[in-house]
Amino acid sequence: MRQAVITRKTTETTISVTVNLDGTGQSSMATGVGFFDHMLDQLARHSLIDMTVEARGDTHIDDHHSVEDVGIALGQALNQALGDRKGIRRYASCHLPMDEVLTRAAIDVSGRPYLVFKADFSRAKIGSFDTELVREFFQALAMNAGITLHLETLYGGNCHHIAESCFKAVARSLRDAVEIDPRQKDRIPSTKGTLSG
Repeated sequence: MRQAVITRKTTETTISVTVNLDGTGQSSMATGVGFFDHMLDQLARHSLIDMTVEARGDTHIDDHHSVEDVGIALGQALNQALGDRKGIRRYASCHLPMDEVLTRAAIDVSGRPYLVFKADFSRAKIGSFDTELVREFFQALAMNAGITLHLETLYGGNCHHIAESCFKAVARSLRDAVEIDPRQKDRIPSTKGTLSG
């Protein structure tokens, strides 16, 4: 059963996350940050990973702690659900078009966390959401899920489209990377024999 439940509580946030890697993309998001909920819905839907996220945070200050800590908890849940990573495809990439925007994501579910993020936002906000939090979320997700993630918007100008294409591109890549490969379902996809880092 490739599922996990993570609860994280700090003085800044209280977060509960569940994931099922073999789901259908069902989601329930309640972070108190509307745009972020919309992005997380996209992440679940296009990865086919069932996800629930409940977060209460100090959004009276700003959204930073809530977004970052959801990334941490969701990354931990993915890492736990992956277990020893036996049978996964491991590598995947996607070029995701969204109107005038094209974003590329490439993932290695390697156990070695790393993020390369290249996306230029022309505005500091999408509604009330700080655009710099897009990177913060993916940094927290990659570090805690144990994945190498390269994410780059190649061109395009609409900030909403840029953010959404990032989430969708990661989702599609994650879907393929964590899928079980029937040709090696009983093997860990590494000549080292481990993907624990």
